[in-house]
Amino acid sequence: MNQRIQLASIDDQRNVAAREAVRRRISWPVNLTPANVTYHSRGHVLLLGSAPSVTQAARVLQGRGLASLTMLTTDEAVDLPVASEPLIAQVLSAHQQSQLNIAGHLGGFRATLSQDDGDSLNLAQALIERDVFDVVLDLSEGVLNVASWELPPPGYLRLAWERQEAERADVLESVTELVGEFDKPRYFQVNTDLCAHSSSGNVGCTRCLDVCPADAISSIQGRIESRIEIDPFLCQGVGSCTSACPTGAIEFRLPETRRQQDTLATWLTAYRDAGGEVPVLRFITHDSLEAERAAGITTPGHIIDAPLEELGAAGHDQWLTALASGASEVRIQLHDDMPNRLSAFLEHQITQAHSLLTALGHDAARIKLLSVDAEGERDALPSLTPLTESPLSFNEPNKRARLNVVLVRLAELGAPSGERHAMPQGAAYGGINVDSAACTLCHACVSNCPTPALKSGGNTPALSFLEADCVQCGLCEQACPEDAITLEPGFLAAPARETRHICHEEAAFECISCGKPFATASTVATIKAKLANHPYFAGDAMTRLEMCEDCRVKDVWKTMARDPEAQLKV
Repeated sequence: MNQRIQLASIDDQRNVAAREAVRRRISWPVNLTPANVTYHSRGHVLLLGSAPSVTQAARVLQGRGLASLTMLTTDEAVDLPVASEPLIAQVLSAHQQSQLNIAGHLGGFRATLSQDDGDSLNLAQALIERDVFDVVLDLSEGVLNVASWELPPPGYLRLAWERQEAERADVLESVTELVGEFDKPRYFQVNTDLCAHSSSGNVGCTRCLDVCPADAISSIQGRIESRIEIDPFLCQGVGSCTSACPTGAIEFRLPETRRQQDTLATWLTAYRDAGGEVPVLRFITHDSLEAERAAGITTPGHIIDAPLEELGAAGHDQWLTALASGASEVRIQLHDDMPNRLSAFLEHQITQAHSLLTALGHDAARIKLLSVDAEGERDALPSLTPLTESPLSFNEPNKRARLNVVLVRLAELGAPSGERHAMPQGAAYGGINVDSAACTLCHACVSNCPTPALKSGGNTPALSFLEADCVQCGLCEQACPEDAITLEPGFLAAPARETRHICHEEAAFECISCGKPFATASTVATIKAKLANHPYFAGDAMTRLEMCEDCRVKDVWKTMARDPEAQLKV
């Protein structure tokens, strides 16, 4: 289970040969023909900041083929001679600076000033007679808090003129190059049928909204339902949304999560077949890997690198897959300039992974984050042997079902505690408690559950629950009209997690007229209590609530035949 490694027995050359055999036999999956998003930029540039910084930047940009330069300064006016392109200058008052807002992306930035009457002034229309600016160069060094982006969209460039003297030329050159048409991959695909965000007007899971550093995901309120929408122009492929999504409703395309998972398992099998020992899976970005190679860094043979567009594209389900497939350890190689929300997301995923390993009887040190300069930890031999040498295969396409396969394998290889373990807030693990005295088996919870966790009893009035499929979205709790359901967060390290059980069941209530079972006794009693004072069900008409839908209609028509004016008396 957690056997220590005898270091003297490890042959690094054999591991290097095994790793090369893996690379030759199985390529890391990529999306060879991704759907693209196209930006159109004509070169209308908006410059923001103090007059000295804006003036110097504008001088460099003049005569470089841009369509126009619009300068919004925070202190004093700018006076520059006009060159080949129109030059527009405007000073923002202190009040205007607080009302300035910028939204959009390359080729489509809207700069607006909020007005006292609630309207907003479109500065592009007012200053250059266009709807939008194409590129924004922010020289304000945070003085102008014009947007909430943690990860700015394409076309929005920031430069501290005085403090970043070495970067000036590159940034200004980038401004001049952002003219024309530009394609980038559409990083994601969405299956709304799997989404646990909203149902029946209730909002449940918001995990993808919470972790996107580019603010590319929004909740759109329709007439009844809310839905998740991703702006492909703002999305920058961080991938944390796909790892955070518990149902697989959002899936990364470069490559798809399940293809990554299959490749990890196949790599480890091929490594063992080629004679490799104690493999360590390292998740690293393409950029970081290329930087290491450019610096001449060669890692030991037991390190197998899984290259990602960004570290958020693999979460704890992928890391645990590697351990369940025979990796000794999993290491996640951090890099500089990671958005704060991505760093927080990875810490949250690590906490989940460690909690699950502990619950299943494994050493939590098998999964760790590596800091940028942790060369010793990066190359070190693992301290524990692999949990298994048996291959792991997936027959299920669904993300949650695949994760359950991994957790079952880890439970078989470990010593599960049999108890419920606390998980970090927001983790998609837990059960529910159903108050049998309050539940009427109306099955509103079943119709709102986005996974197969909750099911009705078919021909018998019952409610069943499978904890392994529950993602703790809370939609069942919100949908229950009797407040009979409460969530029970935490990971249950016991076989009961994989077993469907009955939460509540009752005998069927039979129609007093024809004997057909059509509801439960508690449902009929609840409806009778709520409609006791309704004039339509006054007197003998109350017995209609104890009839099935067919007999109820027949009784109404019989009453009308006897007394045609009966309905007018209600």
